[in-house]
Amino acid sequence: MKGLSCSFLITFLLSLTLSSAGTLARDVSKRAIPAGSLQRVNSFGSNPSGTQMYIYVPKNLASKPGIIVAIHYCTGTAEAYYSFTPYAQQAEQYGFIVIYPQSPYSGTCWDVSSEATLIHNGGGDSNSIANMVTWTIGQYNADTSKVFVTGTSSGAMMTNVMAATYPELFAAGTVYSGVGAGCFYSSSNQVDAWNSSCAQGHIISTPAVWAGIAKNMYPGYSGSRPRMQIYHGSADTALYPQNYYETCKQWAGVFGYNYDSPVSMLPSTPSPNYQTTNWGPNLQGIYVTGVGHTVPVNGTQDMEWFGFTAALWGQCGGKGWTGPTVCAGGYTCTFGNEWYSQCL
Repeated sequence: MKGLSCSFLITFLLSLTLSSAGTLARDVSKRAIPAGSLQRVNSFGSNPSGTQMYIYVPKNLASKPGIIVAIHYCTGTAEAYYSFTPYAQQAEQYGFIVIYPQSPYSGTCWDVSSEATLIHNGGGDSNSIANMVTWTIGQYNADTSKVFVTGTSSGAMMTNVMAATYPELFAAGTVYSGVGAGCFYSSSNQVDAWNSSCAQGHIISTPAVWAGIAKNMYPGYSGSRPRMQIYHGSADTALYPQNYYETCKQWAGVFGYNYDSPVSMLPSTPSPNYQTTNWGPNLQGIYVTGVGHTVPVNGTQDMEWFGFTAALWGQCGGKGWTGPTVCAGGYTCTFGNEWYSQCL
């Protein structure tokens, strides 16, 4: 009995030690990434394309944070996009985490041309970026309903690809001067290939065809898809303006909207020379007259689109309200009654 009791006690204490060590390891792993500065993550699971992962964890981290994946342009880097965009500063305001992937290729464009990257779990860049998201969700107990993707130029192309190949991961995306998902497809299956026909706006099709291309990137998927906001400049000579229309056609087709009959067209919105077209709650296009490549990132608008802030006249509180409680642009959340507060 004594021997049995001793053996049981040792086993019990050992299990407690191992359990505590496991918890400590997870906590230490979390703390190993310093808050408030851009940090590289060397191991985030499978990384088939060799894409690098950088992350910004704010000092003001929410208990269940959102995530923004911010994807750089050709010739760019994670550090450049970190400096170029306002997302890290906004992370401190709203408590979300920012993932900055970095392209593994010379010239640092993204592979939006190969079959591997244009299919769910195909082993390309999109697969590596998706694994960064999954790792971050698990590591920080992130809110899976608040995961977003955005990018500029080549990063905008990849944003469309991510929304098509991993729609289950993202709630919304913003696209700054890109092309539709699959537009850069390489018939010879080249990785990181340039497609002049697409870039120059010569690949023109119907919403149904474009939607089919996007949907075929995740065959059989029938779940929700991210809300998409598309920016493009009228003077873009790198990725011609026709790509704005083709991208909007694609997502209009995906969401079942009538591309030829938008719900509203708002001039000088959100700024002079900007025209905002709404096809429905899941698709908004913003065409900017006189702007070339690329349209500047509008962090304030992004926070509204992603739901971190509420727009003017938007709801910001009330009994049972689960949406944003902070107003955009310096507006004030004003109490109306116990059921409703509004940004004024």
